[in-house]
This record gives sequence, structure tokens and C-alpha cells, in this order.
Amino acid sequence: MTAETPKAQFKRWLTAPPRPHGAVLQDRTVSNLELFYDLAYVAVIAQASRHLAEHVSLEGFVGFVVIFTMLWFAWFNGSLYVELHGREDGRTRLLVFLQMGLLALLAVFTGEAAGATGPQFAVVYAAFLALMGAAWYSIRELDRVERPEFLRITGFYVGGMIVSTIVVGATATFSDASSRLVVWAVFAAAWFAFMLLGSRGRSQQAEGIFATDSLVERFGLFTIIVLGEVVIGVVTGLSAAGADALTIATGSFALIIGFGFWWIYFDLVGRRLPREGGTIWTWMLSHLPIQLSIVAAGAGVVNLIEHAHEQTTPPETALLLGGSVALGLLALIVTERSLEDALRLEVVYRPLGAVLASGAAIALLAGWLAPAPWILAALLVAILTALWFFVVARMIRAGAWGEQPAEAG
Repeated sequence: MTAETPKAQFKRWLTAPPRPHGAVLQDRTVSNLELFYDLAYVAVIAQASRHLAEHVSLEGFVGFVVIFTMLWFAWFNGSLYVELHGREDGRTRLLVFLQMGLLALLAVFTGEAAGATGPQFAVVYAAFLALMGAAWYSIRELDRVERPEFLRITGFYVGGMIVSTIVVGATATFSDASSRLVVWAVFAAAWFAFMLLGSRGRSQQAEGIFATDSLVERFGLFTIIVLGEVVIGVVTGLSAAGADALTIATGSFALIIGFGFWWIYFDLVGRRLPREGGTIWTWMLSHLPIQLSIVAAGAGVVNLIEHAHEQTTPPETALLLGGSVALGLLALIVTERSLEDALRLEVVYRPLGAVLASGAAIALLAGWLAPAPWILAALLVAILTALWFFVVARMIRAGAWGEQPAEAG
């Protein structure tokens, strides 16, 4: 048997086809390439958060939700492709680096994407969709030979990417920023609705996606990325407002809000496997409102600290912070109900829905009351702390505290 030449080895490394549907690597770990990829989103999300911090209003929040959802969909596409079909080879590296180049350019236009730089954002985002559409088309061609049962689903997905590329690209010609934002909102809602169909039992959309440690880790790592926005918000607020005792105290409470999000997420759902079948889609999509709420809270923190010496928090800022915590807690109800441990540790997870909903209601009430900034931050910290202690107490009672979350089989 003739040994493969170095040239042939390099060519195979550079041009090997992606993994087909169902070729899941159960022992796969998140690669350094994926960690590097996530760093590109630090820049993009920071721009979206900065714009919200400068435009704390209902209109500013709606624009932020639309833009962040589009960014999240981009991350979801890029990350899921590598999780399901990537290899440790040159082809995967080149695809990821091309995405990162587009994301770096996208970050330039993200800050004012809801307004002045909307056309440029649309062009770059459409280019990203076209790139991912081509990547998913390569999977369709592979499935044509190896997994023909997936042709209908991949065909629908690739068709959706083509239509999305055309629609989003066309919005670059719109002269009205509001009309452009409406089309983007429809685009995001349509994709969210389509993917949510995968949560209806074990359909073909659910097939080919399995609960693995690497999939869980990917979503956990992105949660850490967005938690960084709370830290950045505190630093930005303190830098602008000064470093007197009251401002530092307000900033410290605000920072602990980020700590509270981390504690609840990683002790309640982090590193825990979702159930197999369509429930995986519910688990994945529930991370969108969780991660959106964390970034929104980071933007609200900037304004909270800047008004640290006022007797009441500006209503828009108070509702942004209280509403963000409330949204995150409500989304966690969906996430935790999708876990394997929701069945295995039923005594722990069964009452959590009502408890998290109660915490969300109190957080929203605190935002509506709009007390002094430091009091508002302290109240939100108290809510998150009480919820965490409730979870810990239930786990200790069930003998599950300190155990390793269930691993993929």
C-alpha cells in the first residue's frame, strides 16, 4: 500500500468534507477555535449594549432586541454548524475565520444599526447569511449521498437562508430605518418560529441533534461572554460617574447582579444535559432571552451608576434593569424544564417554576417602583440571592448538592 504523500495529506486536511448528519462525537470537547470564534461576538455585542446604554427608552430597547436576536442567530448558526459538522481540519478553520472577518466588520456598524448605519449592517449581515447558507448547502450535498432522510429538512433550511440573504440584503436600500427594523424583526421571528417547531416531539428537525457535553458547554461559554457585559457596564459607569463612596457602593451592588446571574444559571442549568428529541430545540432557544436579558442588564447598569446620587432611579433605567432580571428568570423556567435533571431530581426542580416566576414578579415590581439606584440594585441582588439559596436548600435536601451534573452517555 502506497503511503500518502505530504501534499496529499495537506490537501485532504484542507478539503475533507464536513461530518454528515448523525456523525456525533460524544467525547468531543469545545476547541480553541470555537473559543476564539466567540471572542468576535464580544466586540459585536459590546456595540449593541453600548447603544442601548445611550438610548434607554422603549424604542431603544425594541431596537436592541431586534439587533441582538439577529446577532444571536448568527452565533447559533456558526456554533451549531461546528458542533454538528465541524472537524479539526483546515476547511473548518477557514470557514470560522471567514465568519470572524465578517463579524469584525459587522461590529463597526452594529452600534447604530437601528439608524444611521443600518444599510451597511444589512449588507454585511447578508454576506454572513450567504456564507452560512453555502456551508449548510455543503451538508445537503453530503446528505444526498449518506443521509437522504435529511434532504427535506436541509433543503428547507438552505432555502430559508437564501431567502433571508435576499430579504436582509434588500433592506440596505430602504430609506426609512423603522421599515428596515420591522423587516429584520419579521426575519428573526420567522426563524425563531421555524426552529421552535423542532420542540414538538421527535420530528426530523430534532433528528441529528443530540445532547452532548460539548453542546451544553457551547451555550454555557456564550453565557459567560454576555455576563462580561455586566462587568463592562460597571466599569463604564464608574469611569463616567467618579469614584465616591455612594457611586462605588451602587456599582458594587450592580456587579453582584452579574454574580447572581452566574450563580443561578450555572448551579441550576449550566453543565446539565437537555432531554433528547425535540426538547433540545426548546432548551437551545430558551437561551436567547436569558442571554439577551443579561446584556440588557449590563446596559442598564451604566445608567444606574451614572445616577447613583439621585433619590430615585430614572424610570426607564429602573424598568430596564428590573425587566431584564424578570425576563432572565422567566426564561430559566423554560430552560430548567427541558433538562434531564428536571426528571431525575424532580424534588428539586418541580417547585422552581413558581419560585422563579415569583422572583420575576418582584424584580419587575422593584423596577416599577424605581427607588434610589443603590436600593434598586440591592433589591435585585436580594432576589437573586434568595432564589439561589432556595435552589441550594432543595439540592441539599435531595442529597444532590455538590454532585457532578449528568453527563452524556
